[in-house]
Amino acid sequence: GDNPALEAGIWYPSDAAVSVQPLGTFQQTIAPGAAVKGQRLPLIVFSHGSGGSFEGHYDTAIALAEAGFVVAGVTHTGDNYHDQSALTRVENRPRHIKRLVDFMVGAWPQHERIDTKRIGMFGFSAGGFTTLAVIGATPDLARVAPYCAANPQEWACKKATGTRAERATSPIAVEHDARITAAVIAAPALGFSFTPEGLRNITVPIQLWRGDRDEVLPHPQHAQHIYESLPVKPDYRVVANAGHFAFLAPCSPALERVAPAICRDPKGFDRVAFHREFNTAAVAFLKGKLDGTLK
Repeated sequence: GDNPALEAGIWYPSDAAVSVQPLGTFQQTIAPGAAVKGQRLPLIVFSHGSGGSFEGHYDTAIALAEAGFVVAGVTHTGDNYHDQSALTRVENRPRHIKRLVDFMVGAWPQHERIDTKRIGMFGFSAGGFTTLAVIGATPDLARVAPYCAANPQEWACKKATGTRAERATSPIAVEHDARITAAVIAAPALGFSFTPEGLRNITVPIQLWRGDRDEVLPHPQHAQHIYESLPVKPDYRVVANAGHFAFLAPCSPALERVAPAICRDPKGFDRVAFHREFNTAAVAFLKGKLDGTLK
């Protein structure tokens, strides 16, 4: 309609020769524009954290593509690294994901290669909130004001001060998408905004992650709260000595210069080594839950 166009990055399996290519502040080893390998490929859609972009989880996307998935990551308009004009309009995010899935299964030039019965999702931070909303949860933003009154120094509360989110008085309507049938969620933001009642309609399997030294989303108000409130308990992974940004791709020197805060990890934490473990676990979970051998 009249809304801004959405930017997305798409990764997929291919037999073509690869080369090092730039991706924003990163470099990735891919075969741009190459032929797609396979038929009936499962699809995973990605939702990034507040102030991020589709680029921030490229290594996880590549791991999934190498395992036989098509991956599509959206940059959320109004909540990305160069535009935060709609930061608190969280209801926009699930709509973006639904439109992304629509595009991938209906308009992407290779859409006929996608198995529409095998679609999953990955979300980090605000993208974790987005994932919960997409798979059936209803957030209650009336919980924001009292929570932030008690936790004024929390990052999300600083951002919410004086906004419509802080003034909300009831649960908000979000677009669910029943096509998503499995989810990996890392360090979900606004976890406290979901009540057991708001989560009761979630039926898809979830792999839920948090770092035990998350400095942005303090324990136990977010991931732990989600874990305790879900009607069916997820595959819950707590990462020792990991901060909030551990789930972002390991930083390049260029990213360290422009955004050092998201590149810092607790002393002794090896983000590169962790991502080998994280990507392997996420791939295995989504393979197992999206039914059938990848072809």
